[in-house]
Amino acid sequence: MDRPERLDGVEEPRMVPDGVSLGYARVSTKDQGLESQRQQLIAAGCYDVYADQGKSGATMTRPELDACLRALQPGNTLVVTTLDRLGRTVRGLVELLDTLKDRKIDFRSLGEGIDTTTTQGRKMFALLASVAEMERELICERTLAGRAVAAGKGGRPPSLQPHEVREARRLRENEKWSLDRIAEKFKVSRSTIIRALRQDGLAGDGYAGKKPAISPRESTRGQSAQNPGSGPNIPG
Repeated sequence: MDRPERLDGVEEPRMVPDGVSLGYARVSTKDQGLESQRQQLIAAGCYDVYADQGKSGATMTRPELDACLRALQPGNTLVVTTLDRLGRTVRGLVELLDTLKDRKIDFRSLGEGIDTTTTQGRKMFALLASVAEMERELICERTLAGRAVAAGKGGRPPSLQPHEVREARRLRENEKWSLDRIAEKFKVSRSTIIRALRQDGLAGDGYAGKKPAISPRESTRGQSAQNPGSGPNIPG
């Protein structure tokens, strides 16, 4: 099957036939080459290969990965050479693979032998999901332990742990979550999230100690309200 010609700069997802595989490659720096990954993915039967160069695996939002996910349709398969090319965190990987599963898109990792079209591959995915769940539980335990220690020393336990603040910043800056949604996720007040994000200016205008701008008309109206007796002199 002939692969389509790549069109750089085109945002719209390219139409792909049913049942084909799309490859995804990534390197962290612009000095690293992508050709080895491309060759492996094409040899594995990929219809097309999307590649991010100079992009970190710590975030799951990348231009070519996003384009690849838009192009994938039910019945297609996403293929990578190794899991770390797709992402660097277990939690991020599992969330993405869960999304693919919900969309009825299969997944293959050549290096680890994960193939969700097979029974063994699905077992490997289940193991990965259990590791992610354990990671989440450990984070919760560390958070509770830190708050207990702070309370035991007579200090006020912090509302958010440092790793939670980092996650809140990521959700606000990269995922464009609202302040209310972030507060709900961490089960804290909206004002707590505002304080945590204020130093980076990510809380938004009006929450970083700035007063919202008002029009001259509103300013005049406010002065009149403060001095109700003042007004234009009307000749008798």
